[in-house]
Amino acid sequence: MNDSNPRQLGTREVVLLAAAGAIVTANAYYIHPIIGPVADSFEVSYALVGLVPALNQIALALGVLFLLPLGDRMSNRRLAVLCIAAQVAALTLMASVKDFGLFLAASSLLGFFTITPYLLPAYTSKRVPGKRLGFVTAVLTTGVIAGVQLSRVTSGAMAEFLGWRSVYWMAAVLMGLSMIVLPMLMDTDEPPGKANRESYSQLLGSLVLLAKTHPRVMVSGVIQGLGFAAFLSCWLGIGLHLTGAELNLGTDTVGYLAAFSALGLLVTPRLGRWADRLGAERARLRVASINFLGILTLGLASINWLFLLLPIAVMSTVGPMVDVTGRMTSLNTPRAVRTRLMTLYITLMFLGGGLGSWTGAIAYDRSGWWGTVALSSFFAALVCSLSWHQARGR
Repeated sequence: MNDSNPRQLGTREVVLLAAAGAIVTANAYYIHPIIGPVADSFEVSYALVGLVPALNQIALALGVLFLLPLGDRMSNRRLAVLCIAAQVAALTLMASVKDFGLFLAASSLLGFFTITPYLLPAYTSKRVPGKRLGFVTAVLTTGVIAGVQLSRVTSGAMAEFLGWRSVYWMAAVLMGLSMIVLPMLMDTDEPPGKANRESYSQLLGSLVLLAKTHPRVMVSGVIQGLGFAAFLSCWLGIGLHLTGAELNLGTDTVGYLAAFSALGLLVTPRLGRWADRLGAERARLRVASINFLGILTLGLASINWLFLLLPIAVMSTVGPMVDVTGRMTSLNTPRAVRTRLMTLYITLMFLGGGLGSWTGAIAYDRSGWWGTVALSSFFAALVCSLSWHQARGR
């Protein structure tokens, strides 16, 4: 195998890699439906328990920043397996510890090693023709979405009947199985290239230069970070609102809403083909505008919680395309730097996710449901503004 002729991946292999990415991605989002019971179990406030998803996302950003560049230097297969092994250990701690500080530390460790789903797009982009890039990126993104959606369905139902700790025991088992299966889907060695001869310190140092020379990717990362902040602040608010004293619904209800949002899994690959034809920036502006309008309808949930179905339907269908179109800007670049550009993009995305998780818990703690509505709408409005600026520039 050589750099100019790597093994090409078929649709079946891409789908299997997307499924593996879904299992790994799920770990960061089990907390959403059960954040209230976790706070009660450790006897901490909603604002304090909000540090769990917030630090998980920030740790993920740091893990992407410091670990993902290794994907341009070492075997992606080896890197993925090592990170998954560390996640198994972290999940075991989360399932068993009785101290909130240790639980928070284990969750942060889990986030730091959650890089596999963000290693796969650059890995697969080197093994598919350019004309399929949008479709393949959408399939992998669908895997990430599936992990996010199905994790909340599973978490909500299991916590209601078996207790929230059972969620993390189940996750540890799934990750153990992934550590066995994923290597079967990936090449043993990466095609040798110029980037592979650079030292680790040179790879990290090159990120600064790449950030300066690829401003389009940097803005895409900021846009996705703000979009992710809107998404996480919204879902944390939903979890706290539905399971709080006012409505007193079970965690399984939050899970059922997440199951409804899984309809986006059917739409995203088709929208990926549409983005291939229209262009990343123009497609992003259109879906960001629709997503903003959908988030504004969150206010209707103050009348009846069933009105959440409308904004959830909108966010689950067009929201993920903000990410797909953003990734297209970093993957349509020279192969030798794609993993590092994805590093920058994903780092910005999860810094935004950490911001949304932290401020989302505080907004609900201080202002209730309307605090969630206002904060999510603010983040979505910023996404629209930046998307318009980028589309006009192109």
